[in-house]
Amino acid sequence: MAEADIAFVAAAGAAGLALSVSAWAWRLRNRMLARASAADARQTALESRLADRDAGLGAFGEIYLGLTADGEGAEPQGEPADIRRVRAVLLGDGEGDLLMALVASAPENADRLARLQTQGAPCDFLARTPRGILRVQGRAAAGAAWLKLSSEVLRGHDGADEAEPLTELSPVPSWRVDGTGRLVWANRAWLEEVKAESVADAVDRGLGFDRGADALIAEAARLGMRQEGFRWTSGGGRRRAWRIIAEPLGRAESGEALGAAAFALDVTEAEETRDTLRRHVEGHDETLNHLADAVAIFGPSKRLAYHNTAFQQLFGIDPAWLDDRPTHAELLDRLRQRRQLPERDDYPAWKAHELEFYGATEAAPDDSWSLPDGRTLRVVRQPHPLGGVLLLFSDITGELDLRSRYNAQIQVQRATLDKLNDAVAVFGSDGRLRLHNEAFETFWGVTADQLGEASDFDSLAELCKRTAPDAALWLGLKARVADPDPESRVAVSGETRTEDGRLAAWQTRPLPDGATLVAFADVTARRELEQALTEREAALRESQELKRQFVGSVSYELRTPLTTIVGYSELLEAQGLLDERTRQHAGAIRVAANQLARSIDDVLDMAQIDAGEMDLSLGDVQVCDVLEQCAERVRARVEGRGGVVEVVCPDKIGAVRADQKRLVQALDHLLDNAARSISEGGRVTLEAARGVGETRFRVTDTGHGIPYHLQAHVFDRYIQRERGGPGVALALVKALIELHGGWAELESEPGRGASFILHLPHDIQPAAAHPELGLELQEGRA
Repeated sequence: MAEADIAFVAAAGAAGLALSVSAWAWRLRNRMLARASAADARQTALESRLADRDAGLGAFGEIYLGLTADGEGAEPQGEPADIRRVRAVLLGDGEGDLLMALVASAPENADRLARLQTQGAPCDFLARTPRGILRVQGRAAAGAAWLKLSSEVLRGHDGADEAEPLTELSPVPSWRVDGTGRLVWANRAWLEEVKAESVADAVDRGLGFDRGADALIAEAARLGMRQEGFRWTSGGGRRRAWRIIAEPLGRAESGEALGAAAFALDVTEAEETRDTLRRHVEGHDETLNHLADAVAIFGPSKRLAYHNTAFQQLFGIDPAWLDDRPTHAELLDRLRQRRQLPERDDYPAWKAHELEFYGATEAAPDDSWSLPDGRTLRVVRQPHPLGGVLLLFSDITGELDLRSRYNAQIQVQRATLDKLNDAVAVFGSDGRLRLHNEAFETFWGVTADQLGEASDFDSLAELCKRTAPDAALWLGLKARVADPDPESRVAVSGETRTEDGRLAAWQTRPLPDGATLVAFADVTARRELEQALTEREAALRESQELKRQFVGSVSYELRTPLTTIVGYSELLEAQGLLDERTRQHAGAIRVAANQLARSIDDVLDMAQIDAGEMDLSLGDVQVCDVLEQCAERVRARVEGRGGVVEVVCPDKIGAVRADQKRLVQALDHLLDNAARSISEGGRVTLEAARGVGETRFRVTDTGHGIPYHLQAHVFDRYIQRERGGPGVALALVKALIELHGGWAELESEPGRGASFILHLPHDIQPAAAHPELGLELQEGRA
């Protein structure tokens, strides 16, 4: 390349470089100018924001105080007027350091400030001096500690804002904690409640209002939301209920919680009232649960609010379904499905009518439901005081049945009284006639209309006095009818004469319901019959006495010739002057005379027993000895007829308390009766056995027995018997044993013999014995 070209190129390059440098310098200058303009704008904005912040800080009366590393306070920042007011509160008219004045205002403030500076722990408290109250808030930011003093509280001492003094004097326990949950202030009521002298004392002793309340306050500060709770505390010998309200105090610029304020409202009286009301409600519910009537309460929303156990049992509804609180309409539909409602042609209209009662102000008339299952329910509807409806259901099926039966019974009673011949009237306790029969009208000659017009007992008595004018009778009846004195309400009776000559017997009977029954009867014919019977009884007694005298006289007259006959017959047999045939005739005469003498003795004994003149001579009788003696007396006769006599007597049977003469007399008659009944090869058994409370004597023969139709009369006197004609022997046996307090019985089967059993009690009643023997018997028992 030529030098000229090289020079041209070099000149051109140098010109381009110069042009480029010029352009770059121009652009760099523009950039610098833009940056300077932006810096000026930012400075202006920052100055504006700083001015706004200073204006804002000044508007709220707050000043800031920084803490140096050596623990001293820096120059306060804020409006000069606010700084002066803070100095006036802390220092007064004097000079000094604000930080030292804060420490001197309360001992606990030094600890708070020290923890703020060393640990960065935020604090929030009130500084109190005689000149006012100042709120102090401490925060750590950017490695430095700062205090904010709220100058708005300075006016509290001047009277413009007394919120804190009012809280201090409030009876409601109030307190504040900082962001860490540490107590920073409490009023007098709180200190008295926790038994602390000051806040510092409470902090030193670790006292708190309640753990639950402390947790609630911490939750309010953490969430930044108002929290409420309920706590019970014990103190001063009583339990107290508190409603705790915790309000957060906001957050610092760093986002840390500034703490919370709490108030404890005493709601003990309200809670006790609520508890009393709850117990009353529970008692009310328990009382309703014990009622037999079913109770259902529907609230204003027409939903089931309450039901007792009887309601669930009456309709058999699932308790879980009832607990879901169905509506009134749903309940009616459920009952209709279960056929537990009255059958209705137009069910929707009936249902709507039932639900219309929610607007009623008065109780509806009682209604009755006739259910398809045969039950009848009485339904009562009442407006509930708290709104809604109260329903009562009573199963009156039994009541209606009882009423029907009662009415039927009354009708039967009236019909029965009308069929009575006696005049019967029932008077109430007020003296009014309640009930009477037709015979009452006939007896007194009055009509039913006249009795209906009688307003009281006196007016009815005036009607009856025309037939029986005995004033004392009606006065006495009135006392029995109308006098409430229990001594007057006793059963009495008497008789009176009527004007037509009838004899009327009357009697009164008090009834359980307070009424009185009075009955009248015409006893004229009865008294005449009684008089005739009395006269006849007297004649009968006289004839009995004559009979006894006659029997005694005849017996005496017969004994004399019988004694002569027996004596001469024995004499003829003993002399041996008669031939054998004549001697047998003499013996037959003697035997017949002896039998006749015994019969006469039996008749006399029966007459003596009938007259009640026979006395027993009681003593200890050896049973076995008596049986042997009686058997020996009858043995010859039994063996003469080809039979045998057997005695059965246990060795340990011992003695029995009885009249030996009469006991032997009874056994002899039974043995004599048995000896006449047997034939060749027959057997007569005499035995004794001891039972419970008695000794039994049994006489058994193997004769032909006694027909069934005669067995019931075998112990009757003067009855024709197959075993020996008329007599009193067996009747006398029965009478003698009954005189001992025992009894006799017969066991016989025709063709197989007979057994006569005498039951002699061990405990003999001494009524028929001699008085001295009865006394001896009683002493022996003692």
